[in-house]
Amino acid sequence: MSSSQPQPYYLQAGPIANRFNNVIGWLARHGISFAGTAELSVRGRKSGKMQRIPVNPHTHDGGQFLVSARGHSQWVRNMRAAGGGELRVGRKVRTFTAVELPDEEKLPILRSYLDKWGWEVNQYFQGVTAKSSDEEITAAAPDHPVFRVTVTK
Repeated sequence: MSSSQPQPYYLQAGPIANRFNNVIGWLARHGISFAGTAELSVRGRKSGKMQRIPVNPHTHDGGQFLVSARGHSQWVRNMRAAGGGELRVGRKVRTFTAVELPDEEKLPILRSYLDKWGWEVNQYFQGVTAKSSDEEITAAAPDHPVFRVTVTK
């Protein structure tokens, strides 16, 4: 049976990217942040266990955000179900709640995210960069979930 709805964009990490993520996550867990990275822990929607992945927390206009460069990934699906998680760098653990932004609110956050992190994530944005037009970034917005993070402790 085929579905008439297109599958959401998700570029799954390959073996090399998984190894790199494991190293970056290990470094963050041990207090070494690579260009501002942190380790995200979010409760799995099926397993109930905490799932960990390195992320690039992003500050824009005083707000904290998590952007999924790879699209509608497992951590995004878990975040939607859990509504929050933890960000860790070494012993500093920040518990937070998260609210997903609608596509029409993502433009300024995606542009500033690409400006800061583009060297690492442009490859996942299918040709869209910080220098792309508003229309191009807005067109890419549905493929890149953005969560507003509110630290609770």
